[in-house]
Amino acid sequence: MLISDADFQRMVTFVKSNYGIDLSRKRQLITGRLSPTIRKMGYSSFSDFVAHLLEKKDADEITMILNKLTTNYTFFMREQEHLEYFRQRIIPDLIRRHQRDKVLSIWSAGCSSGEEPYNITMYLFDYLGAQARQWDTRILATDISANALASAKKGIYELPETMPADWKRKYFTKNPDGTYTVVPSVRNNVIFQTFNLMNPINFRRKFDVIFCRNVMIYFDQSTKDALVGRFYDATVPGGYLLISYSENLSQNSPYHRLTTATFQK
Repeated sequence: MLISDADFQRMVTFVKSNYGIDLSRKRQLITGRLSPTIRKMGYSSFSDFVAHLLEKKDADEITMILNKLTTNYTFFMREQEHLEYFRQRIIPDLIRRHQRDKVLSIWSAGCSSGEEPYNITMYLFDYLGAQARQWDTRILATDISANALASAKKGIYELPETMPADWKRKYFTKNPDGTYTVVPSVRNNVIFQTFNLMNPINFRRKFDVIFCRNVMIYFDQSTKDALVGRFYDATVPGGYLLISYSENLSQNSPYHRLTTATFQK
């Protein structure tokens, strides 16, 4: 199914202005991934579908499109050196700062299917040991995709070989089919919520750490810069922003670079 120049541009503009995702070079992706679905929905052309989408702005249909056009691909222990820096440098700093209130504020922005916030929890629990019960380490985990969040809440995964053996024992239950389910104590440490990163960031607390890895690859530079500005405003003084190794911030970013993909306010 082909899409006309006009309909392609209308769709690109709608998705970019509302969700920050830049599809201007993704014409083949749009036609390839959406054509079968559009046919099943009873549309004979992209033109009819785009007209309906822009008129109705149906939340379920929009979510379906975003799910198909963005790759919700993540896994445990992703960019492991990054997580080791978090374990060795950032967690000790946070624990020192919060000795009195014992409350951490961490956000996994664009958490996809949940591996990242669960992974962060495991590092925190490992570091704190028996003291973990005395701390509020709950992590806010957000994504625009309802499907990804539904999967994340179940907490059922195939585990990579890089997963430490003692973590498999402590933090997972093995299922008969060979998959693993995250144990309740880890699942209960993560609060999943739908959130569009294009919206104002008005959560109750500012964050000690914001993880936003492999999300801004979908955004153009002006959208990235605006989002980083909102992250900065939502970060406590001395707080951290961690992005993907495949991403970078512009030179005029308000954050100070500590090491690869790791920044501080």
